[in-house]
Amino acid sequence: MGCAPSPALPDRSAVKAELRGLIEDIPGSTAYRYQLKDDRGYDMGPTKVIWAPEAGAFAGIYFTWEDGPGGFVVHLATSRDLFSWDERTAYSDGASQPTIARTPTGRYIVAWEQEPDPIHLVMLEFPTWEDLLGKLGTPRVMQPPVTMPACGEGTPDITSATDTRVDLTFHYHAACERDRQASGWTDWTDWHSSADPELDAALEAAGVAGHIGDRDSFTYRGYPFMLIEGETVPGDWASWRLYLYDPATRKAEPLDIRTHGGSRSFSNPGVEIVTVDGHQSLLLTMFLFTEGAAPGEDGGLLYYRELPAD
Repeated sequence: MGCAPSPALPDRSAVKAELRGLIEDIPGSTAYRYQLKDDRGYDMGPTKVIWAPEAGAFAGIYFTWEDGPGGFVVHLATSRDLFSWDERTAYSDGASQPTIARTPTGRYIVAWEQEPDPIHLVMLEFPTWEDLLGKLGTPRVMQPPVTMPACGEGTPDITSATDTRVDLTFHYHAACERDRQASGWTDWTDWHSSADPELDAALEAAGVAGHIGDRDSFTYRGYPFMLIEGETVPGDWASWRLYLYDPATRKAEPLDIRTHGGSRSFSNPGVEIVTVDGHQSLLLTMFLFTEGAAPGEDGGLLYYRELPAD
């Protein structure tokens, strides 16, 4: 008995054009929120959001600046509407740029960059949702050594996670001068990593002369993409931009993101396809630096677009 043919994917260029339109037009989004805050009134830094079925809510992991020895602190919050966030627990001082993923069996993987120097990656595995909230056992923890020729490594993004293996991308501070891209994986015993000069070259060809930092990989209409940040002018916070990277063409395209007030500086992208009010939607988070933001728009931004029908 033969197998039924796989449904044909839509045209790649059309998918990419559709995706750009969804990302770039914030005034046309289904809903949005600038200057995202939690219920304590704290500004939510770059936030990664996933759906947590055990809670029947969205889970967002983020960091805040707080008075204390570590400065930055990683927190977890939950929300049912994506805009009202209730802080549930805190994890570590001196920690920032967190990300989160859920394995197919319901384990939660969290990763962030940890100070003091050298800044390095930290990964934690929580067997259940209750563990993630700190109500049960102690998580499994791995702090891999800095393996690139660098002064530090950070801004992790989990690309896949199972009960036995975690794959992620991150940046390394090359020659103590500029952040560049790398990837790695662990089985919770060993750590393997390698630089990604091809991705760096794509961003440089698109006009990035400074740091190449945070990124989020995702699949849209069957095609893999990456949203990634780059600094066009070294040392200029207002020059950070977001780029859409296509692994098939190995090219990065600058995005013309439009806000209500005309902000121009964007960083720390997060992308997730979620269901909101029964509609499949493209959820985006990013951070707007004050130096390039319109009044009232600096800080964490979250918006989503209901996806067009197939």
